[in-house]
Amino acid sequence: MKTLEVRHPLVRHKLGILRDAATGPALFRQVVGEVAALLAYEATADLALHDATVDTWAGPLTIGRCDQQQITLVPILRAGLGFLPGVQVLLPSAPVSVIGLRRDEQTLRPHAYYERLVHDIAGRTALLIDPMLATGGSAIAAIDMLKASGVARIKAIFLVAAPEGLRALEAAHPDTEVVVAAIDERLNEHGYILPGLGDAGDRIFGTPA
Repeated sequence: MKTLEVRHPLVRHKLGILRDAATGPALFRQVVGEVAALLAYEATADLALHDATVDTWAGPLTIGRCDQQQITLVPILRAGLGFLPGVQVLLPSAPVSVIGLRRDEQTLRPHAYYERLVHDIAGRTALLIDPMLATGGSAIAAIDMLKASGVARIKAIFLVAAPEGLRALEAAHPDTEVVVAAIDERLNEHGYILPGLGDAGDRIFGTPA
């Protein structure tokens, strides 16, 4: 599985803000969006361009244009919604598909409760968006759903990933491409990432942990 850990100084700086327990929901959302944009920049480095001609002050010029209809953004509810606006800064015209998964806190297994995918998704690259890759269960379930709908190429963007989650994802879907801001140390006994940054969904939406 192709995995890119983005070690850019700005990403590391902003990730430090997110790890700080004193960072409140408003700043947390803002910085999550900023990191999402930086990660999306890396994840879209190989988007196809087509030639177009524009009139410049010096006459006609052939330029490259990116057709955003070649992809779909796929946030995993709920936390993925907080990650989505930063990606949309770079890809405002890309259609959004939505997958809802809820983790059973006892078994740590995901349960699907919602799916709304763009009608022609089979011909697109799916950019899966979720802040955390912990056990890997939610990402694997989401990719299962996307592949069942005919998606051939999937890229996944995460803020923080645990090694256990990356191994599980690679075992289930080795053809997935991953872009992540940090690969952390491990999972604790409750399936949370250490050192991680807490529950991303709770911190984004200001709900009690």
